[in-house]
Amino acid sequence: MSEIELQIKTMAANAKVAARRVATLDTETKNGILHAIADGLVNATESILAANAKDMATANQNDLSDAMKDRLLLTPERIVSIADAVRQIAALQDPVGEVIDEFTGAENIAIKKVRSPIGVIGIIFESRPNVTVDAAVLCLKSGNATILRGGREAIHSNTALAKALQEAGAAAGLPADAIQLIPFTDREAVPALCQCDESVDLIIPRGGKGLIEAIISCSRVPVIKHLDGVCHIYVAASANPEMAKEIVVNAKAQRPGVCNALETLLVDQAASSQLPAIAKALSDAGVELRVDDKANEAIASAAPTTAASDEDWDTEYLDLILSVKVVDGVDAAIDHINTHGSGHSDCILTEDPAEAKLFMASVDSSTVYHNASTRFTDGEMFGFGAEIGISTDKLHARGPMALPELTTYKYEVHGTGQIRS
Repeated sequence: MSEIELQIKTMAANAKVAARRVATLDTETKNGILHAIADGLVNATESILAANAKDMATANQNDLSDAMKDRLLLTPERIVSIADAVRQIAALQDPVGEVIDEFTGAENIAIKKVRSPIGVIGIIFESRPNVTVDAAVLCLKSGNATILRGGREAIHSNTALAKALQEAGAAAGLPADAIQLIPFTDREAVPALCQCDESVDLIIPRGGKGLIEAIISCSRVPVIKHLDGVCHIYVAASANPEMAKEIVVNAKAQRPGVCNALETLLVDQAASSQLPAIAKALSDAGVELRVDDKANEAIASAAPTTAASDEDWDTEYLDLILSVKVVDGVDAAIDHINTHGSGHSDCILTEDPAEAKLFMASVDSSTVYHNASTRFTDGEMFGFGAEIGISTDKLHARGPMALPELTTYKYEVHGTGQIRS
């Protein structure tokens, strides 16, 4: 066993011990720890920003895209926002101990189905240092211990954030080893964590497709995954033109480097007259358009275009790039999305309720929209508080994952001396 494997194994074993202690914390204690963590983050702003500056300098040296640097950047305002999200989680209902169902079994035994913590959750993520905080505090509120493994591009930021979490939390009663950050960026750390099935109960990866596929291929621990965010909007013939333009531009350009940003625009042949205005608005927002022949013909001289390749329909750009295709009706749009989509977030813009109902029933994605931007697929926007991630799986969680999705359940059975005959 290598030194890294030994360190990870030790961290996992320590987390398993910590998880038993976290599971017994009452709501008041957990909320007190969360408020202390929020205050600690704000108090540590100077050291966190200094650490983030090192990561940003490296990002500039490595010529990361503007979208990737935006994901990495921390500012005083963003730290305040992260701390506010922690306080919001403290205000949310504690899922642990919630009675999901209650009934009487054989021989009048009283049975309760009760939410309970999962145990030790490993979070493997890239780029976004706020995930360090979001993941740790969501797991804490739901009664779990956490092992965090961020990407090398954010190692200084993640280390500073984890230190603030641990120090502020410990002063308020956070059990030792309940929140741990893997302190090195060696690639060996990921498979080492994924092999700790004797201590780790769940792995949640947040990152690129290559990272997630690598985790799935090597993990002995169950994985809840989010492979891609190849999100679509379909503009139907009855779509309101002004609404369609505003929603499409928002979904693509408001923050292009996130997983719920629009990546492919589908337009009904009967709505192609809307394309010039939409294309110009997108171009004015700095979006590069990669189009099929019919879309190119419809856009004409309204905006610059380049020809789309077959790969474009399957690409999560995470940048100001959009593929555009003209399709023959809602059935063709549904077929395209179910073939090329990633099961994340897809939308129809239409004033026809029957068409909207067909689309929402037929598109096999975790979140489907009617006349709203895909950018709302987010735990905070859904009222869940900060999210742990967005699952494109169907078991055990789907869509934005927050507190309830970080629990499992157990049956509590109460008797009065019954025995089975």
